[in-house]
Amino acid sequence: MHHSPPDDCRRDITGPGLARRHFNALAGGLWLGAAPRARSADPRAQPGTAAEAGGAGRWSNWSGLQHCAPQQWQGPADENELAALLTGAPGPLRFVGAGHSFSPLVPTSGTLVVMDGFSGVRRHDAATQRVTVGAGMRIAALALQLEELGLALPNQGDIDVQSLAGSYATGTHGTGASLPALHAQVRALRLITPAGQLLEASRERRPELFDAARVSLGTLGALTEVELEVQPRFYLRRRVWTAPTEELLEAAPRLATAHRHFELFVLPHTGWSAGIVHDEVPAQPPHRAGSDDERLLTDLRRLRTLLGPWPALRRWMAGRLIGGREEVSVDLSWRLLSNIRDTRFNESEYHVPAEQGIACLREVLAVLERHNEAYFPIEFRHVAADDAWLSPFYQRASCCIAVHAAANEPYAYLLKEVGPVFRRHEGRPHWGKLHDMEPGELAELYPRWRDFLALRRELDPGGRLLNEHLGRLFGEPANG
Repeated sequence: MHHSPPDDCRRDITGPGLARRHFNALAGGLWLGAAPRARSADPRAQPGTAAEAGGAGRWSNWSGLQHCAPQQWQGPADENELAALLTGAPGPLRFVGAGHSFSPLVPTSGTLVVMDGFSGVRRHDAATQRVTVGAGMRIAALALQLEELGLALPNQGDIDVQSLAGSYATGTHGTGASLPALHAQVRALRLITPAGQLLEASRERRPELFDAARVSLGTLGALTEVELEVQPRFYLRRRVWTAPTEELLEAAPRLATAHRHFELFVLPHTGWSAGIVHDEVPAQPPHRAGSDDERLLTDLRRLRTLLGPWPALRRWMAGRLIGGREEVSVDLSWRLLSNIRDTRFNESEYHVPAEQGIACLREVLAVLERHNEAYFPIEFRHVAADDAWLSPFYQRASCCIAVHAAANEPYAYLLKEVGPVFRRHEGRPHWGKLHDMEPGELAELYPRWRDFLALRRELDPGGRLLNEHLGRLFGEPANG
């Protein structure tokens, strides 16, 4: 590691463009061992609001990018109320949970249906390791209740504020080369169609509906209840460390197979990355390292802002302050797998064949490093294949690559410049993240695409569940 700045940058350290006080301020930050943030189970496990309040009956998503002023807000308390409004309320009808989708799945001028009334663990069987849950329940609330029952979800995503139905509808996932996405935990489901008909589906009963409804973008009906496969609660050991990016890229395939969970955060314009692995360990007193992702993100932004015009100096300073960090934590699985994300951003994510993952990641990094404004880490994860028709992982083990921009900054380059890289590598979009793919492209990427469209038209011939975005995505009119 350099202990002095590169020769071509030394003259700029105290020059007119970068005051010494700025250099000294940077030297005091940018580390992974910051003071810990309390991660209380209680606030995160509450149902929470349907989304951000936009004022005067308006809705907006978490990042503030998507918004609408629906004609009606409805919050049915049971399946009878839900069936009645699906047949009678003004369309388009869209369902809303935590508002954590970045793509415009939710906005509607018709009726916004808040599904918080469908929550709670309704039945559980420790012997068969099955639980029946209201589909509007938040993932964090379920994880907490499962902990009390001595159970746990096999895997979780990076955050856990989403509703179960929303996470399944968009193909939300965690990481783990042998672990499928969250919707693969579903063993049976209940769905109310736009005609008000209650349908039950599983692998044994209506198997085609089951395979279509687990990832449906909320276009087949309202998911009200799911039966999930769970497992006895378990502890994980998490190790986080930083290393030169090239070193971690070379090691990534081995790390993905050697650990239950592996993910990689590549830090543009620094030459460094962070590796994260989780492995199951025997029950033991929890130990949490004092990490703080938000502090790291803030300091990466400071580096961008102060040293953007001096890329070599920016890289040197980052290496000096990021390099060689390591931390270890042990806790119950759900408390380590999901994180708190306070900094708001917009995100695009694609899923490429696993064997193309590292090559695609290298190209994505090269594109982002053409933009001095880029500072958010690139997130790289592994997910096993499954058989849901519109799952991005349909019959294909995948690597997931996510790129971000701060919510108050331009993001178009993520689509226009990074998007073509994903296309070259046969990338399938995350349905809840930003993308600009057309129906013809999607039909080529999803073998059961046309089967899904036919079933959707059968269940919703009037297009009552199609907003403008979904109508364009499926190449069908949204009649409401």
